Amino acid sequence: MAQTYYLRAGASARRLNQVVGWLARHGISLMGSAEMSVRGRRSGQMQRLPVNAHTFEGERYLVSARGHSQWVRNMRVAGGGELRLGRKVSRFAAVEIADDAQKARIIRAYLERWGWEVNQYFQGITAKSTDAELLAACPDHPVFRVTVTD
Repeated sequence: MAQTYYLRAGASARRLNQVVGWLARHGISLMGSAEMSVRGRRSGQMQRLPVNAHTFEGERYLVSARGHSQWVRNMRVAGGGELRLGRKVSRFAAVEIADDAQKARIIRAYLERWGWEVNQYFQGITAKSTDAELLAACPDHPVFRVTVTD
């Protein structure tokens, strides 16, 4: 699995993430956002960031629009984490999805829902891209199936 694509968040994106995370911790979701916590693979400390959990064909997924980010690397080691919205905390297990046609369909649906926010990170790929273009983009955008464990 190639792990080359990663678009680091700039100062304004980091500040926006802080605000969205604070809102989620206080029970306010912006169009389905929540705060995810995943244990750091080196520090062992819980790392927090806002995410857009995506539901597709009855399953929940986390898509990394920015590529092979730190949360993705941590998730691969931790195998799960927590989603928080206010006082409601859901622990989950996560399984990474292989780079195949199913993953491309998940990404297409994700872009249909969240493209207005994340298209800039997909290097020209949109919900209207061809199946072949989406499949070619799959290695750059890890996707995890999330299963709530409690």
